[in-house]
Amino acid sequence: MIRIVLADDEHLIREALVSLLGLEDDLEVVAQAASGDEALAVARKHAPDVAVLDLQMPGLSGTEVAAALASELPGCACVIVISHGLPGHLKQALAVGVRGFVPKTISGSGLAAVIRTVHAGGRHVDPELAADAI
Repeated sequence: MIRIVLADDEHLIREALVSLLGLEDDLEVVAQAASGDEALAVARKHAPDVAVLDLQMPGLSGTEVAAALASELPGCACVIVISHGLPGHLKQALAVGVRGFVPKTISGSGLAAVIRTVHAGGRHVDPELAADAI
């Protein structure tokens, strides 16, 4: 079972993602957060295998949470989910060790596949976001 912390400040998006991931037999959302600070706190408490983090949240950004988790919980892989890419975000995320970078337009099954990939040690960067970053 892959244990997940999911953080997004938009309640509807967060609840929808939790519901979609809950349909997968090998994934379990162990905690949710509505801010970066809350995401870091629940990750410290639950020590998840994967943190799925919205890029822009109140308090710490998803990238800032990922950077903290890289030093505090090195076994926790991070996936950043964004609503729209801005130049530099992908580069910054990869620099702090983020292993997944996807748009919020990804399907539930697509996000589940990315979670499995990063949990297994791989990396996934959405091709469209990568092209926008170049």
